[in-house]
Amino acid sequence: MLLKWLVSILIVVALLGGLQPLLTRYLRLGQLPGDLRFTREGRTYHLPFTSTIVLSLLAWLILRWL
Repeated sequence: MLLKWLVSILIVVALLGGLQPLLTRYLRLGQLPGDLRFTREGRTYHLPFTSTIVLSLLAWLILRWL
């Protein structure tokens, strides 16, 4: 049972990672107000607080509906 959950989570993470450029371009995920992006010593750091909350609420609604 646990193995099925781990495989499912791995597949979802891989799909979202592959679709990340499209999600950023069309849905503006990662560019919402409250998402922080800053550069320090030549490195860019990205903290998507608002996008995480929006995706969590969306997942909660979908699971609640099922």
